[in-house]
Amino acid sequence: MADAPSRTRLRAEVLIVLGLSLGQAAVFAALRLIERYLRTAPIGDQTTTLNPSASSVNVIDLIFQLLRIGFTLVPVALAVYLLSSHGTSALTRLGLGGPARAWRRDVGVGVALAAVIGIPGLGLYAVGRAIGQTVKIDTSGLPDQWWAATILLLSAAAIATLEETIAVGYLVTRLGDLRWSMPAIIVASALLRGSYHLYQGWPMAVGNVVMGAVFAWVFMRRGRLAPLIIAHMLLDLTAFVGPELVPQSWLAALGVS
Repeated sequence: MADAPSRTRLRAEVLIVLGLSLGQAAVFAALRLIERYLRTAPIGDQTTTLNPSASSVNVIDLIFQLLRIGFTLVPVALAVYLLSSHGTSALTRLGLGGPARAWRRDVGVGVALAAVIGIPGLGLYAVGRAIGQTVKIDTSGLPDQWWAATILLLSAAAIATLEETIAVGYLVTRLGDLRWSMPAIIVASALLRGSYHLYQGWPMAVGNVVMGAVFAWVFMRRGRLAPLIIAHMLLDLTAFVGPELVPQSWLAALGVS
């Protein structure tokens, strides 16, 4: 088995992985927040669109969406490769294996986490909108095409896999390899999650810090990444598809429409 990498090499590896993924997103999100406060329109009157259309040509838009989803998962492949490069399976380190009963527990924990995080999160969004510090979030800028729902489903799965693998699975594991303490690891993971959500406004960033702390703690206690991916995917699916199902009067009360 190859020698374990030095701490200097591990630090460089972490910076490279984050620079190619969520760390880069955090820098741009912080800059976007500054831009929002410098605009003439108040931040509460501004909108951010998730899953935007990429082309006015239907088939090209579909291809762009599929490519975007595929490239979203490249940093995940890199992280898994790096965690597997010194004789230990990344699936083992991330807790993505095990018998069927372990996966059934993962589903149960994931659903519970989605409820615990999602309900207060919706309230936080409403409060942020009410005080004018959270942008309006348009969860789907896709055209009314037959493939739109499938793209939203795949996008939710890809984003959940990216964020939980990098911000929790990879980062927590590597910081543990670097001998960071448990509280420091949880804080680092939580702040990373909050930072790349700054583009939505500071209340949502704070909410994501709390979510990040809970998710990092659960991963460190259970050693299983799957429940976090499941919970995150359920949250995003609700956000992406919910506006199409919930009565417009409810959405207006929450400041969503």
